[in-house]
Amino acid sequence: MLISTKSLNYFKSSATAKTAFLLAVVLAGSLSQPATADVIQVSLADRASVALANSTTSASQALKKLSVKGRAPKTGYSRSLFSDGWGQIANCDLRNYILERDLQSYKLRAGESCTVASGVLLDPYTAKKIKFVRGVATSYKVQIDHVVAVSDAWQKGAQKLSASVRKAFYNDPLNLLAVDGPTNSAKGDGDAATWLPPNKAFRCKYVARQVAVKLRYHLWVTSAEKTAIAGVLRSCPTQKLPTK
Repeated sequence: MLISTKSLNYFKSSATAKTAFLLAVVLAGSLSQPATADVIQVSLADRASVALANSTTSASQALKKLSVKGRAPKTGYSRSLFSDGWGQIANCDLRNYILERDLQSYKLRAGESCTVASGVLLDPYTAKKIKFVRGVATSYKVQIDHVVAVSDAWQKGAQKLSASVRKAFYNDPLNLLAVDGPTNSAKGDGDAATWLPPNKAFRCKYVARQVAVKLRYHLWVTSAEKTAIAGVLRSCPTQKLPTK
């Protein structure tokens, strides 16, 4: 789906418009597919409603809305069931879009309008300052993390999402952060019960983002996961849910 420059400018003009625009991009095509008893269709209206509600909802309140269940079997899981690669916004792939969003002092590759060549990341997971330089031997230092891991989502409800909604989940900027590569690798597909950012100052925002994503895509939490998230949020009871 290609987005015009005029639409992109409008999208940048307000938080509400930005949220609606991103939802339209990542969910394009999902409304045309029929819902069945076994496949959940998450409509644009549903997602926009959740996004607006999130702006005034604390993470602690939202956590109570999530279902608590055990992990489903990982049987049949494949990352390709979520996406065959990054989606695009305004002719820019999501990886570079997130790099532009999260890096400071970024520079684009000469002659290109999207590809980030360098920049500085104030890494939320470690609080380190990381210099990003695109290259075979250097790009790995900054990775794009799915805050709610793809495998974790599969075991907590995503098996019943339609293919288009799984693709939306995979490409949703709400669920994506530029972070320290080795730390992201260490996280693996862990949830809050098994992994939290080493940077304790970021943990409230981290679990709030996980709650927001799971609420948006009708995913559940395990009992241990809910306990871990609640434990983090006790130190920040007014932490709001992110919406983008």
